[in-house]
Amino acid sequence: MDEEILTIEEVAKYLRVSERTVYDWAQKGEIPSGKIGTVWRFKKSEIEKWVNERLSSSDRLSPSKIDVQIKNILSPDRIVFINQSTKRDSLVELSAALSKAPQVKFAKELETEILKREELMSTAIGRGIAIPHARLSSVTDLVMAVGICKNPIMDFQTLDDQPVRLLIMIAAAYNQHSYYLQTLSRVSSKLKDGSLRDGLLSAASADEAYKLLIA
Repeated sequence: MDEEILTIEEVAKYLRVSERTVYDWAQKGEIPSGKIGTVWRFKKSEIEKWVNERLSSSDRLSPSKIDVQIKNILSPDRIVFINQSTKRDSLVELSAALSKAPQVKFAKELETEILKREELMSTAIGRGIAIPHARLSSVTDLVMAVGICKNPIMDFQTLDDQPVRLLIMIAAAYNQHSYYLQTLSRVSSKLKDGSLRDGLLSAASADEAYKLLIA
């Protein structure tokens, strides 16, 4: 299969930064890229790996540090047990749960943006985890939902070939770029803990899962 190539515009859209920022990163060698003539191009697989490494490390795309508290962005009613078997159906179900939060004004808009982001690039980060996410001007503050998948989701195109069992969905206001990125990083780092992942998968209730996540 041919390697999928992305443009500066597509990478900027995925990362929610300006095209100029992507261009500067490419010029400085800070993001995997290459030139075809005078035009920058990016391999999808390399960008995905770069993003996942950023999420899985202490690196930040923004220097300002924010104290991310899971209890401030998650509530037990937004932890759902998902019986779907496909990526799309799982994302639609979790998006509906997240849309119940008062911070999300338009449920259909969130669903559309989450699915659009996933089509551009998989949000699976390995270890059976995916973190679908979106920023929207209609979202008033950052908020999170968690999906615990009773069936392994096989079509997430994961880097480590492990099916996805845990979905962490995050929606943020469009102007919350730093908070948004650091929340993604905080959640990803927290879920490196295998005992936490196992505990979530075996949780008997949303309240039990919530207590594990805020501990």
